[in-house]
Amino acid sequence: MSTPEPTAAPTQLLRVLGIVFGLSVVVGGVIGSGIMRAPGVVAKGLTSEPVILGAWLLGGGVAMLAAMPLVEAGSSVPRAGGTYAIAERAFGPLVGFFTGWLSWLQFTASNAFIAVVFGEYVHRLGLAQGVSTAVLACGLIVVVSGVNALGTRASGASQSLASAAKGAAFLALVGVLMASPRAPVALSEPVHPALFGAAAAGAVVMAIRVIYQTYAGWDAAIYFSEEVQRPDRNVARATFWGIGLVTILYLLVNIAVMHVLPISAIAGSALAVGDAAKISLGLVGNTVITAIGLLSLAAIVNLQIMAASRITWRMARDGVLPPWLAAVARSGAPRRSVALVSAVSLGFALIGNYETIVKIYAPWSIGAIMMVCLAAIRLRIAEPDLPRPWKMPLFPWIAIGAALVQAGLIGVVVWDDPLFGFWSLLVALAPLPIYCLFAKTWLRQAKALDA
Repeated sequence: MSTPEPTAAPTQLLRVLGIVFGLSVVVGGVIGSGIMRAPGVVAKGLTSEPVILGAWLLGGGVAMLAAMPLVEAGSSVPRAGGTYAIAERAFGPLVGFFTGWLSWLQFTASNAFIAVVFGEYVHRLGLAQGVSTAVLACGLIVVVSGVNALGTRASGASQSLASAAKGAAFLALVGVLMASPRAPVALSEPVHPALFGAAAAGAVVMAIRVIYQTYAGWDAAIYFSEEVQRPDRNVARATFWGIGLVTILYLLVNIAVMHVLPISAIAGSALAVGDAAKISLGLVGNTVITAIGLLSLAAIVNLQIMAASRITWRMARDGVLPPWLAAVARSGAPRRSVALVSAVSLGFALIGNYETIVKIYAPWSIGAIMMVCLAAIRLRIAEPDLPRPWKMPLFPWIAIGAALVQAGLIGVVVWDDPLFGFWSLLVALAPLPIYCLFAKTWLRQAKALDA
C-alpha cells in the first residue's frame, strides 16, 4: 500500500528536506565563479604560496566563527526566512522587517547579476550568439522559477543534484591540474608591476576582502528551517560541515593552480583557474571552465530564488508583508512569493547597469549577518531559558568579534565608494515608511488567516 502524499495547509511549508539538501545549499551557495577569479587577486597581494594557502584556510576559519552566532540563533528559532526570523525574535517586527528586506533585496539583485554572467558564459561557449545576454539572463530566471514553482521536492532535488555535480566538476578539475606539468618558463615572468607602500597594502586588503567574499553564502541553511528535517541538529551540521568542505575544496583548487602556474603568472590574472586549465587542456580548457561556470551560476540562482521566497513567505505569515504572499501550494511551493522574487529579479536583469547594481547591494548581506550576530547576543540575555540545541563557545566574544568583522567590511565597502554607499543606505531604508503605514493592517489580516 503506497503512502499518501503529504498535504499542507494553505500557509504551511512541507518538512521534506534532509541533511543532504542542507549541505547542498551551503556548498552550492558558496562555490561560484568567485573561486575562478579570486586566486589572481589574492596572489597580487600575497606573493608567497604558504601565505596564500594560510589566508584561504584563515578565511574558512573566519567563516566558521561568523557562523557560530548564526547557528546558535538559527537552531533556537527554527523558522523559515533566515536572518529575518532571527532578528524579528530578538528585536521585534520593525528590525526584523529591515533585516529581512536587506537579505531579500540582496538575493534578488544578485540573481540579476549572476544571471547576466550566465548569459555571457553561454556566448563564450559559442551558443545563442543572436540572443542578448539580458534575454538569456531572463530565460534562466524564468526556468529556475518554474522549477521552484513545481514544489519543495523538485526544487530541493534540483539544488542537491546541481551542487553535487558542481563539486564533482571542481574535484575532477583539481585532478587534471595536479596531473599536468608546470607551465613553460616564459610564463614565469611577472604579469604586473611591482607594488610598494600604499599600493602593496591596498593589494593585501583587497586579497583579504576577496577571500572573505568568496566564502559568502555559508548561511544558506537557516532559510529552510521549516522544511529541513530535524532543524535543531541539521542546520548546525549543514552549516559547519558545508564550510569545512568548501574550505578543503578551495585549498585544493589553489594548490592545483599553483602546481601549474607560478605566482608571478597567477598574480593579476582575471581568470587564474582558466589560465591553468588552458595549460593543462589546451583550447578545451576554456570550454571546460565555462561549462563549470554555467553549472555554478545556475545552481546559485536556483538557491537564491528558493531562499528569497522563504523570506517573503515568513514575513507575510508574520504580518509584516501582505498576507496573500503566504499562500503555499500542496506541493509545498510558496508560488506567489516565488513569482514576486522572479519578477523583481527580472526587473534588475533588464536594467542593464550591472556594475551599479553590484556596488549598491554589496553592504546588504553583510548588514544582515551583522544583525544576526547582535540578535544572538540579545536572545542569550533576554531569553536565557530558550532551548539552544547548539551553543557558541566563549559567549559573547565570538558574536561580538563576528559583528565587528561585518561592521568593518561595511566600512571598507563604503570607504571604497562613498557615493554607492549612500545609495545603498537609501535603498535599504526606502520601504520603512510603507511598513510603518501598513504594518497594523497586515498583522490584522495575518491573524485573521490563522484564526
